[in-house]
Amino acid sequence: MDPRHKLYKTLDKLAIDPETTATMSARTDEEAERVQATSGVTIAGLKRKLEEGLGATYVEIEDLSGGCGQMYEAIIVSPQFSKKTTLARHRLVNSTLKEEIAAIHAWTPKCHTPEEWEKKKPQ
Repeated sequence: MDPRHKLYKTLDKLAIDPETTATMSARTDEEAERVQATSGVTIAGLKRKLEEGLGATYVEIEDLSGGCGQMYEAIIVSPQFSKKTTLARHRLVNSTLKEEIAAIHAWTPKCHTPEEWEKKKPQ
């Protein structure tokens, strides 16, 4: 039998559990707070860790998930980013927040040196 045929037969037998799909997305603010509490990741906790671990002078974090705490975007300004590529900056941030990033769905850091941020920041 063709291995692809076996795969298709296996996939046909898969089913989605309606109980787990009902809890995948928060429908109310209260539900979102419960989900965020279980991940243990908060904006304040992320900000504190970045300030302590990277010596960040400015940190702005936005929860893009609608309140459930699973998708964050951050602007991080630190002198430690000087003379580092974008990839190196992201690796530095990701290593600082390793445990937190593992507990959430999406993380988007935007890393700047203080000099870069002075030129880019909104007036």
